[in-house]
Amino acid sequence: MTFSLIVEIVLTPLLTATLVYCVILERRLAALRKNQDGFRETIVELNHAIASAGTSMRLLKSTASGAADTLDERLARARNLSDELSLLTNSGERIAQRIERGAIPDRSHHTTTPPVLANRLDQLKSAMGNVR
Repeated sequence: MTFSLIVEIVLTPLLTATLVYCVILERRLAALRKNQDGFRETIVELNHAIASAGTSMRLLKSTASGAADTLDERLARARNLSDELSLLTNSGERIAQRIERGAIPDRSHHTTTPPVLANRLDQLKSAMGNVR
């Protein structure tokens, strides 16, 4: 056996081992590239989700602001109506007290008889009690 034949016999298993290792390494690199592409797609989807969430938050903030303005307007209107109702209730109570005390200037002009007037006064008082 010659020296070159011995070197070739020794190099053949080493080259085979190198070839097998290269195949294994290629598969691992392919899997890594595939995972990298998947990771890249995941990041792109995450960016889209973040942008969508930001848009939704701005829309929600705008809607909440509009609802707050509407609520403020309705609350102001309700307060005005409440004040007006309170004023009317107080006026009605004063009129009822004047009627009760006989503050009607001249009863001879009225066609209502005293029992009917008393009945109406009781009705007015009960109606005023229901308003409260």
